[in-house]
Amino acid sequence: MTPDVPRTAASPATDAAAALLLALVERGVSHVVLSPGSRSQALALVAADLERQGRIRLHVRIDERVAGFTALGIGRESRMPAAVVCTSGTAVANLLPAVLEAHHSGVPLILLTADRPPELRGVGANQTTRQPGLFAPNVRFDADVATPDEVDDHGTAAQTSALRTLAGEALDAALGGGGRPAGPVHVNLPYREPLAGELPPWLAADAASAADDAPDPDADAREGEDASGALYQGGGGIGDADQPEPESAPLVLPRGPRTVVIAGADAGPAAEALAHVGGWPLIAEIVSGARFGRHVVHGYRALLRRDDLGGAVERAVVFGHPTLSREVTALVSRADVDVVAVGGPGEPLNLNGATRTVDAVAVAPEGVDRDWLGTWMRASHDAAVDLAPRAPDAAGLASAVPHERLGAIAAEMAVLRAPVDRAALVDAVWRATWPHDRLVFGSSRLVRVADTVLGGKKVPVHANRGLAGIDGTIATAVGVALAAQAAGARGVTRVLLGDLATLHDVGALLIPPGEDEPRLQVVVGNDGGGTIFDGLEVAAVAGADAMRRVLYTPHAVRLEQLALAYGWEYHRVTTRSALDQVLTAPVGGRQLIEVPLER
Repeated sequence: MTPDVPRTAASPATDAAAALLLALVERGVSHVVLSPGSRSQALALVAADLERQGRIRLHVRIDERVAGFTALGIGRESRMPAAVVCTSGTAVANLLPAVLEAHHSGVPLILLTADRPPELRGVGANQTTRQPGLFAPNVRFDADVATPDEVDDHGTAAQTSALRTLAGEALDAALGGGGRPAGPVHVNLPYREPLAGELPPWLAADAASAADDAPDPDADAREGEDASGALYQGGGGIGDADQPEPESAPLVLPRGPRTVVIAGADAGPAAEALAHVGGWPLIAEIVSGARFGRHVVHGYRALLRRDDLGGAVERAVVFGHPTLSREVTALVSRADVDVVAVGGPGEPLNLNGATRTVDAVAVAPEGVDRDWLGTWMRASHDAAVDLAPRAPDAAGLASAVPHERLGAIAAEMAVLRAPVDRAALVDAVWRATWPHDRLVFGSSRLVRVADTVLGGKKVPVHANRGLAGIDGTIATAVGVALAAQAAGARGVTRVLLGDLATLHDVGALLIPPGEDEPRLQVVVGNDGGGTIFDGLEVAAVAGADAMRRVLYTPHAVRLEQLALAYGWEYHRVTTRSALDQVLTAPVGGRQLIEVPLER
């Protein structure tokens, strides 16, 4: 039997929560990710009412870490921050991994953390710690808000006005105001009891006109789409909103130095546009969103190790955050290379101590160094890998000669029954993904395989490479899918990751019934543990027992049972033909696709 809980007619906490959330919504915030708790109940009830009015999309997650990464995925795709609501204590601390990734990747994110009032801090009160400043080194804006003490009957009181101003300052900071890149902000909200009351009548006022004034998500520009433009800015990635003009004049890159364009994580299409106009080789990581066009370099790792190619580079123009190869890191760390980093949403690059960071670049009009470009393109052609399954022998299958027809049939059956290795897995996912889809790479061994073997293709790509952690990958993909669908995207979101990254974020599989269903394929390459360590230095010094005990993290988890327990459709595929079939079949909801791999 539910105990009777007194409910007051009015609550300063509820009025304050309404003022803050409504102001954020009126300024364009359309997603709220919430983890339930007692101290945050005013924020939760206001969010529920805004969802009822059709003014926000509300996503409820029991795990704050999952909530944080779900909001991160929404911000990654839409370039507008989602608001994350949680209660006090350890709930707030669980947001730290997502905050760190948002900080280093430059993803907008708004934390609304409920708290006990100041008089309860440091005196042993339950579920209370020092929340103000908890994220201070990693947020663009940090506010410990005054505890509300009044009820606003008309939405015009000083408390409401101050909170509306605060909402504007927090949103501006999250979007990159004040000369800083986009990133997370923290608004700490202490509340006294009563923690909830009747919702203020002005919360529902003029809801229809607010909906009419909402921004059109289809009006978002795609930075760098026009390769004929003279200005190339950083800040790339998928779903960019209109970007402001750079604060300073663009750096004009003169012809002459032997130049390569490097596209790291979140570089976006501007990197390809610059390489195209400049006539320079494009070294684009698979997570860059720039691996397309005529100047993409295949097999770039080996080519960077060559004296006549990588050793001859005199200038590198870098977009995004390169993290996937030691060869690129070595190049941009060289003192004899002029490194120009085009400022983007993430942490500034300066590995050689003399990197020039600029807001934008332009290209001098003189001619292209065709010898330099040609040398790279010929080497790239020779290094390209064709992973497509062999086409059927049509002539043999139609032959009247028995041994010719039987041989063709045997060859075709061998193709159909061929087991899936890592290269075939990443190739199948890449081939199945198109511009109307989204592809999220986890920080697993598979992303490095993909970076090594996959060719160029213009598809929307996401990856949490700010800190390259394995945490939050599925939750991020869920956020990407939800934001893409909310903006009208018709395609599927696929996330490709390893078994350990899957298990690390298994809580993200829990999505409440009745919420928006993401069109999502979670593709898991399962080799039974962390084989990425096989390629690191530790494999040469550690014994087999130690490697297995403290690095591989072996497991015997049955992913089918996990998927079914959380209500996901499950597929286990062992051949390339079966994998192609499941990846390209119509997707109406959530699928977990397990692909067993050899260790």
